[in-house]
Amino acid sequence: MPTTLPDFGRARILVLGDVMLDRYIMGEVRRISPEAPVPILRIKERYEVPGGAGNVGNNLAKLGCETVLLGVIGDDAEGALLRGLCIQNEMHDMLLIDKTRPTITKTRIVAKDQQLLRLDDEQLEVLTDFARTELLDRFEKSVARCRAVVLSDYGKGILQTPGFSQSVISLAGKHGVPVFVDPKGKEWERYYNSTCITPNGAELEDVAEAPAQGEVELIREAEKVRERYGAEWLLVTRGSKGMCLLGRQNAPLVIPTIAREVYDVSGAGDTVIAVLAACVACGLHFPEAARIANTAAGIVVGKLGTQPITASELQYGLQLEESGINGIRYAGKSGSLESAQLQTQAWRSNGDKIVFTNGCFDLLHPGHIHLLEEAKGLGDRLIVGLNSDASVKRLKGPRRPILSENDRLVLLKALSCVDLVIIFDEDTPIRLIEALRPDILVKGSDYLPEQVVGREIVESYGGRVALVSLMDGYSTTRIAEKLAS
Repeated sequence: MPTTLPDFGRARILVLGDVMLDRYIMGEVRRISPEAPVPILRIKERYEVPGGAGNVGNNLAKLGCETVLLGVIGDDAEGALLRGLCIQNEMHDMLLIDKTRPTITKTRIVAKDQQLLRLDDEQLEVLTDFARTELLDRFEKSVARCRAVVLSDYGKGILQTPGFSQSVISLAGKHGVPVFVDPKGKEWERYYNSTCITPNGAELEDVAEAPAQGEVELIREAEKVRERYGAEWLLVTRGSKGMCLLGRQNAPLVIPTIAREVYDVSGAGDTVIAVLAACVACGLHFPEAARIANTAAGIVVGKLGTQPITASELQYGLQLEESGINGIRYAGKSGSLESAQLQTQAWRSNGDKIVFTNGCFDLLHPGHIHLLEEAKGLGDRLIVGLNSDASVKRLKGPRRPILSENDRLVLLKALSCVDLVIIFDEDTPIRLIEALRPDILVKGSDYLPEQVVGREIVESYGGRVALVSLMDGYSTTRIAEKLAS
């Protein structure tokens, strides 16, 4: 698999389907309502992003593709907001206003990264005759200049309109444009003769003749489904089990997943079909494109909410896999300096603020935990530089460390506030700071700013030093003396 992505800017891709507005209300819960046994959310943030077919389009746009978004919205504030998001995210807006239905809106209420409730405002109806004719007209005028078409079916009515999907697939076929389908429901006749269908395991079972108990049965049933509905390719996404790709002239290809921390699976299917279509549109063969889409899926499940993947994130992910640095090491939160650089670049490309601190962390105690939690609160990702055993001996004397570097590493990795730990052998973390370029460098308040190692480096590129107050009464040396006595 190549470590260099194709030039996605060459690909113009049309996305047609159920366009939605995804709204997030974020906050924290500290008490239960006295009026009813329900949590009270203190709102801290609100934001909206394109959802459904809009998220597919947003993924394509963030990859660098020229993206056309075609669908139906209502004549309402949500529809106007969605059109504004299309402009903001550099998608060509070909949305049709239908005054008979509202803009589909999903509102997710989230506390501490956990969804409490989802509110759906939608009207599940097929297209009116006018809307059907207008959408087909817009599609026909645009498809000839596109390199791929994605049908994003969320079961909200557009692609369930009798004859509509088949008309779209037929028009694309006349111009030699491949059609990729993210399916919904059991009536796949409407996807007949599409280039590729990308069901998840549950969606495949909905249309399979028998349940797939194992990999052999899955491949057999998937091949039957592919043939029955005339698809050239079928890509089954299987969550933690990876993907399975089947084609007319090719042997089945099973692509294992790369183990990663799973944060939120929202929109992962949208990312898969977007990356697959973009790669094929740029000339990659399906097996190669599917492997890249698998890497993309592993990245987006590590994000909260409906968020697209960027080309730089995907590039870094491919480099990690090529260098043998797999997601298991990141799930374990430790790695080499090279792997840490790649991971930090990927986080930064997603807009994350990087915080760095360092220390021996020998006999981890509440004072350490306080420092690390306060440090994490200053940004999005916390990297900890951990002194090696040899480094600790030079700094603290021949009787230290009390715990080995591997033991200290295990303890730090177990903390939810720590995102990555790197062991360094030098007396200071200067080399790590120069390589990782954190936005914020954190030390305890027992230091003065001018005493913090790496301050001049961080401030030279616009970063800053933060001093965190210490908890009284906690010291590894004091604990060691107490044990000795």
